[in-house]
Amino acid sequence: MSETFSIKDKIILISGATGVLGSHITEHLAQRGAQVIVLGRNPEKVDNLVKEIQKEGGKAFPLLSDVTSEKELGEAKAQVEKEFGHIDVLINAAGGNMPGAIVTPDQKITDMQIEEVRKVMDLNYMGTLLPTQIFTPLLLASKKASIINISSMAASRPMTRVVGYASAKAAIDNLTKWLATEFCQKYGPEYRVNAIAPGFFLTDQNRALLTKEDGSLTDRGNQIITHTPMARFGKPEDLFGSVDFLCSDASNFVTGTIIPIDGGFSAYTGV
Repeated sequence: MSETFSIKDKIILISGATGVLGSHITEHLAQRGAQVIVLGRNPEKVDNLVKEIQKEGGKAFPLLSDVTSEKELGEAKAQVEKEFGHIDVLINAAGGNMPGAIVTPDQKITDMQIEEVRKVMDLNYMGTLLPTQIFTPLLLASKKASIINISSMAASRPMTRVVGYASAKAAIDNLTKWLATEFCQKYGPEYRVNAIAPGFFLTDQNRALLTKEDGSLTDRGNQIITHTPMARFGKPEDLFGSVDFLCSDASNFVTGTIIPIDGGFSAYTGV
C-alpha cells in the first residue's frame, strides 16, 4: 500500500514554488523523496528555497521564469529537458490577487480597475495554461504523468469583493476538466489533470482581511468561520495529503476532479 502512495524520485515541477502555500508544498514533496524543480521569478527567493531544501537533505533544482511569459517558459523548458529529460508531475501553483481587482463594501463595480483584473486573469489563468502547454512535451516523455492545478472555493461559490480572482479560478476549474478530457483522448489515460480547491487559509496576503491586530476575527473572518463546519482556517499541511494522492499512483483512475480542501465550507448551506 505504501508504494501506491509513494512519490519517491518523482520529478515534480512546481510553479509559484516560493509562494506562501507553494513553498510549504514544495518542501513537503522534497521531504517525501521527490526531486523538486523550484520555478519562480524572484532569483533570491528561488535560491533560498532550494538551499533550504538541500540543507535538509532534499533534492531541489532552481528554475527562473515568469509564468505569463512564453519566451521565459520556453527557456525554462529547455533547461529542464537538458537536466532531467522529462517531468512526472506539474503543479501550477502560481497565482494571487491584486487590490485593484477587488470591489470593497464602500465601492461599486465602476471603481474596479480593469487593468488590475487583466493582471489577475493573466497570473492565475494564463499562468496555468502557458506552463501546461509548454511543459506538456516533458510530461509526455514520462510513462505516466499528472498535472495539478490550484483552484479555490471562490471558483464554485462566488464571493463578495474578489471578483477578478473568483472569475480566474472559475476558469481554472473549466480548464482542468477540459485538459483532463483532452489528455486522455489525445495521449492516453496515463496522463491525468486534476485540481485542488483550498478553502480559507490564513496567509500574509489575507491576514489583515480576516483577523485584527490582536488576533481576533474581523467581520469577514467571522463569516467564514461560522460557515466552515470545522470552525477554523486551513493550515498549509492540510493540503499535503491531497497533493500526495494526486502525485502518486494511488490516483491512477482519477482525472478531471477538483478536490475541495475547505473544512466543509462547500458542504454547508448556513442552515
